[in-house]
Amino acid sequence: MNNTFDAKRFGRLLKKTLLERPMQTLGLTGLLLALSLILYSVIKAFGGFNPAQNITFIWGLAGGGCFLASFVFGYFSSNAMGSSFLTLPASNFEKWLCGVLIAGVFYPVIFLLFFRLVDSSFVAIYHHGLDSATPFYKQLYESVYIFDLNGFVAWKVYPMYGFLAGSMLVGALYFNKVAFIKTAIVFSMLFMVVIGINWIMATLLFGHVNNAGPFNSVTIPAGKEEGTIELPSGFVGIINNSVWYVLPPILWLLAFTRLREKEF
Repeated sequence: MNNTFDAKRFGRLLKKTLLERPMQTLGLTGLLLALSLILYSVIKAFGGFNPAQNITFIWGLAGGGCFLASFVFGYFSSNAMGSSFLTLPASNFEKWLCGVLIAGVFYPVIFLLFFRLVDSSFVAIYHHGLDSATPFYKQLYESVYIFDLNGFVAWKVYPMYGFLAGSMLVGALYFNKVAFIKTAIVFSMLFMVVIGINWIMATLLFGHVNNAGPFNSVTIPAGKEEGTIELPSGFVGIINNSVWYVLPPILWLLAFTRLREKEF
């Protein structure tokens, strides 16, 4: 039997993980989907379809996904559970892959299918409720459309989800208790440190600054007006791609490294 990966052994581990703690996986997923439905309904009623689609998609995928990820490796809240998990007859890779599938595959797929169903249903109800005899029927009909899962907003959220969920996976393995809160605090502190360093660098280079976007642009006073100095687009692209497309895989792999360290 392969010491790294065996399909039957991994299948038993995945089944055990899903069924042994149903509230932490299935129950939490159901709760997040229910909250997404409520959020969509409330925002649509007060703000319209576009805000409802965008906010629900961001919250449900990125927010809900990282919250679920913080529970995937939540075995170490007690010594008994942690020891039991580490002594399971499965390799570290299989244990890590199990968490990756739950947080990185199962939840995103389930949420996207659920979101598509909810969004399509609300849009269809709206379209069917329009009076085709009104002079603005075509304009009203075309103003509301199904959220594009391959559109601009969606592709901003996908890497955000990868980054946040990866951070929570790592945090769950470093912080044994209340990992979600502790990881969120550390993340917020690191973000503030980055903002502070960026502001200090901008001040040293340009003197007084009115605003300093993180490694993006600097707004400086020019008499009674303001002027903006932007970094070259190529440099900004490198930074953005590194944060959203290079760092997330590193975080997910770091979770595997940390899981291996737990045995020692």
